[in-house]
Amino acid sequence: MAELSTLARPYAKAVYEHAADAGKLVEWSSMLDTLSAVVADPAVDALLNSPAYTTEQQGQALIELCGDALDDKGGNLVRLLAENRRLPLLPFIRQQYGELRAQQEKTVEVDVVAAYAVSDDQVEKLKQSLSARLDRSVNVSVSVDSSLIGGVLIRAGDTIIDGSIRGRLTKLAEALNA
Repeated sequence: MAELSTLARPYAKAVYEHAADAGKLVEWSSMLDTLSAVVADPAVDALLNSPAYTTEQQGQALIELCGDALDDKGGNLVRLLAENRRLPLLPFIRQQYGELRAQQEKTVEVDVVAAYAVSDDQVEKLKQSLSARLDRSVNVSVSVDSSLIGGVLIRAGDTIIDGSIRGRLTKLAEALNA
């Protein structure tokens, strides 16, 4: 996986720089989301890995599948990736582009897994607290996992805050077994 991520980096950076210069960060996010979703489809994956089709045919098929979701520049990206046999990199390009965009916009996606349903007030307080701690604008998505027993598990990029009872019990068990 690291190899694909490394191969995708220059493309993601180039797309980001182009989008930022053109003031079209949101549009490019949308195009990359669409392209990634289409490439993830098993039938499209089979087409992209089939020796029966030329790289030009593969690129054109992908452009046609995306339809109006791609503008001319998005089509050019697909043609360039197809020509270099890099279409499978699209999900990695999308991910790295998103990271570059989030860095520039000083935003972070935060996943909160709670043992029980969380009220809107609690989410708002958590949002404010995390925003101050991370020095970024925070977008929170909340899910419920009763196996946590109690508390919450927070994932913000590389940062993980485990305030769950299950996590505390695991740490206690490790300490007792050490």
